Amino acid sequence: MEKDDALNALAALGQETRLDVFRLLVKAGKEGMSAGAISEALDVRPNTLSTHLGALSRSGLVHAERDGRSICYSASLETMQVLVTYLLQDCCGGNPELCAPIASMAAGTVCDTEETC
Repeated sequence: MEKDDALNALAALGQETRLDVFRLLVKAGKEGMSAGAISEALDVRPNTLSTHLGALSRSGLVHAERDGRSICYSASLETMQVLVTYLLQDCCGGNPELCAPIASMAAGTVCDTEETC
């Protein structure tokens, strides 16, 4: 991942509604969700949601796929993984044991509360 790509992804996630949308889509998994379902789940107006989905799509964090008359949105877990790898690339200054808790969380093996998962 290039620095500009990382900056674009982080900028997209640096807004409350977009972060909520992305986390919801991560929870939804590969099936994703329709814009209407996202709007309802997060209590966001459809036109506002459209703007946020556009920003997330342009950053590569969200994929859109037409399903009949509606569009299904899903989180790009690959882009998320590449971003996290980029951020942790030089982690812990040569002391990998310091990064173990972060790696465990990323692998889903450490969950103190539902909020951290």
